[in-house]
Amino acid sequence: MKTEHMKTEDLISLVNTTMPYGKYQGRVLADLPGHYLGWFAREGFPKGSLGQLLALMYEIDHNDLRSLLEPLRK
Repeated sequence: MKTEHMKTEDLISLVNTTMPYGKYQGRVLADLPGHYLGWFAREGFPKGSLGQLLALMYEIDHNDLRSLLEPLRK
């Protein structure tokens, strides 16, 4: 999967956007568990901006970089 260039706004969105549906509905994207993100990576990310954010969060989680998001939390 080709990843677009990451923008600061995308990182901010990860700590402010909630999952709109599914088992983790209402949970902030940055707080989604790694196994759930991995499921999307295997099965396919949704289309559009949500899918792009989930793919970005998967890469952050997979590379053990979640701590980079902490300063962005309100």
